[in-house]
Amino acid sequence: MEHPSFFIAAILGLVEGLTEFIPVSSTGHLILLDDLLGFQGPPGKVFEIAIQLGAILAICVLYWRRLLHVGLGLFNDHASQRFATNILVAFLPAMVIGGVAHDFIKTVLFSPWIVSIMLVLGGIAILVIERIRPQPQVRHVDAMTPGLALRVGLCQCVAMIPGVSRSGATIMGGLLLGIGREAATEFSFFLAIPTMLAATVYDLYKNWAYLSMDDAALIATGFVCAFVAALVVVRTLIRFVSRNGFTPFAYYRIVIGIIMAAVLLSR
Repeated sequence: MEHPSFFIAAILGLVEGLTEFIPVSSTGHLILLDDLLGFQGPPGKVFEIAIQLGAILAICVLYWRRLLHVGLGLFNDHASQRFATNILVAFLPAMVIGGVAHDFIKTVLFSPWIVSIMLVLGGIAILVIERIRPQPQVRHVDAMTPGLALRVGLCQCVAMIPGVSRSGATIMGGLLLGIGREAATEFSFFLAIPTMLAATVYDLYKNWAYLSMDDAALIATGFVCAFVAALVVVRTLIRFVSRNGFTPFAYYRIVIGIIMAAVLLSR
């Protein structure tokens, strides 16, 4: 591989980590950057798929005590059982719909134009939701019920459209359902683990023929960069949104979407 490829791989890894857990669409950013930079990674989007594992690992590292506590308490602790049930219930809609619609999503919806449009529409939606959201009734993840978790999981499915943002759909759905900003954001972190892991493993399985040790160093570069960037974001995001809300992300989405649409029109 040429050095510029490793440089671009590092950039894409950083972008994946920085955007995965904020409501701006990491997939959308990667699609746009692949198009703008002309990145020629491994076939089948294997690179873009694999580096998501770096972002997942960041969540596991930062919340390892909580995850270990839940794992150890699955058979004798009611709070741990309810937490695990909520995550599983919220994950189920994405698992079912994603499995059925996977090929359509990958072949039809992965377009820079769709990403640009959804970035703008998603930004407008965030502005509206921040204005009309009800007063929070649930202020902590542990206070959520399985029924509420299921509804959040259904909201997450909207993010199967590239450019919507998985975290954005989850968090905004949570706000509309009466969950506080901090709790909605933290729940989106935990829900990301099974959702992203399942999607990544399934995508890698579908693209198994494209995996090659020749691409290992390139993928490792993106993986490490995504991990480090995600660590920074997850550590600071809850504090940021508690003070500033999600409006800054809305304006960012709208600006980036408009700029990308202008670039596409100029071609």
